[in-house]
Amino acid sequence: MAAAKKAVLGPLVGAVDQGTSSTRFLVFNSKTAELLSHHQVEIKQEFPREGWVEQDPKEILHSVYECIEKTCEKLGQLNIDISNIKAIGVSNQRETTVVWDKLTGEPLYNAVVWLDLRTQSTVESLSKRIPGNNNFVKSKTGLPLSTYFSAVKLRWLLDNVRKVQKAVEEDRALFGTVDSWLIWSLTGGASGGVHCTDVTNASRTMLFNIHSLEWDKELCEFFEIPMKILPNVRSSSEIYGLMKISHSLKAGALEGVPISGCLGDQSAALVGQMCFQDGQAKNTYGTGCFLLCNTGRKCVVSEHGLLTTVAYKLGRDKPVYYALEGSVAIAGAVIRWLRDNLGIIKTSEEIEKLAKEVGTSYGCYFVPAFSGLYAPYWEPSARGIICGLTQFTNKCHIAFAALEAVCFQTREILDAMNRDCGIPLSHLQVDGGMTNNKILMQLQADILYIPVVKPSMPETTALGAAMAAGAAEGVGVWSLEPEDLSAVTMERFEPQINAEESEIRYSTWKKAVMKSMGWVTTQSSESGMP
Repeated sequence: MAAAKKAVLGPLVGAVDQGTSSTRFLVFNSKTAELLSHHQVEIKQEFPREGWVEQDPKEILHSVYECIEKTCEKLGQLNIDISNIKAIGVSNQRETTVVWDKLTGEPLYNAVVWLDLRTQSTVESLSKRIPGNNNFVKSKTGLPLSTYFSAVKLRWLLDNVRKVQKAVEEDRALFGTVDSWLIWSLTGGASGGVHCTDVTNASRTMLFNIHSLEWDKELCEFFEIPMKILPNVRSSSEIYGLMKISHSLKAGALEGVPISGCLGDQSAALVGQMCFQDGQAKNTYGTGCFLLCNTGRKCVVSEHGLLTTVAYKLGRDKPVYYALEGSVAIAGAVIRWLRDNLGIIKTSEEIEKLAKEVGTSYGCYFVPAFSGLYAPYWEPSARGIICGLTQFTNKCHIAFAALEAVCFQTREILDAMNRDCGIPLSHLQVDGGMTNNKILMQLQADILYIPVVKPSMPETTALGAAMAAGAAEGVGVWSLEPEDLSAVTMERFEPQINAEESEIRYSTWKKAVMKSMGWVTTQSSESGMP
């Protein structure tokens, strides 16, 4: 029998989306933005001690290989020729810190995940060294001093891990966030890998000056970080290097394909939601919840606990755009916790069924401050609480309260955003895995009291990375001109409860938040190695 005719689709673009809880590889049609195929693998999180969160950088890398391989197989079954893949973009969990040996390609320690709290004592001692009248860290980086960002994690590794110290002394160590680790590995690793990052990921390290767009000598001296281990900072859309397939990857067909897009996951979602205008915003529901509002070419400093961050720079000679960001540490992670730690659901999807059974939390409130509270409070002493329990409360109410917690936390960062911007958002554009949960989306509309609008294709993070890669100079298969961007079909959720009820529930939530604070007084478990 003659070989089946391969479908002709025009240029395709692949995207690696390496998140906190899973890795995906997705392939899009660059002319229609249609998702053709994808594969997803869950990533193990290790909690070696209370408050510590780690991942294995090799497991992360192998999950990327596996997703690329499986997606290419699926494309083959659809008769789509993978030689049509003209570029690959990378989007990643931000801040998570990897240090590896440039001669062997081996990680020198596990990746220290953004959620990790071991650096609280480091943060406390550093904050004593910042003059009250001149917070140069915040003015240069747009960030508050917190366990969340890479610099303090890297400082901890340099202080506590002998293998890291030794590699730095012997000039063998490279540091990077997950994007750098992946791009270096995918472009050849120890044999010629490209050590780079983009402006969006660099802006989350606390070592990067978001005004001059370069590593800041004063910040590196403050955190005592040797600048020689830092990656080169590039724009979010340019050819960084070509795929160089290692022996562990069967998908040799992608050999030589340029890696030409790189965006931290929240910036990627902003691009994927086409928020290119000043004032456009999106909220992504992943492990955490991240509301970003494009502020155009100017840095806006928040008065209400939001971060100032780099939104994107889509080309070497293109201008940089900034964003205000509201960061919530725990959103989807609370569902994973109900599944893995409490065992009240077997799959994440089941939460919707439990919540539906009761239709209310019945006065039960869940503040999932597992990693302290991020925006707008920045309160590291907080811990998770479930309150308002009675003998009537059951697991369905707790499931419902967990979903409500995601919505209330979003309301807090949306309120802060509206106050900082002065123009309240008239609707909320949303994306991310959790947006498939219809109860959550309806609850969100009710609690915000504005419509919630979701694209029918929720993988906007990967789409943003693919757009950056396909639009890069030298690739040029994806146009970002407004008239060429495909119209996206949207699903709308309108508020259905009265405003007064919404307000009462919100003010009770705030009372619960206050009760979660001041829980941890001294950080005894944080110094020293296991």
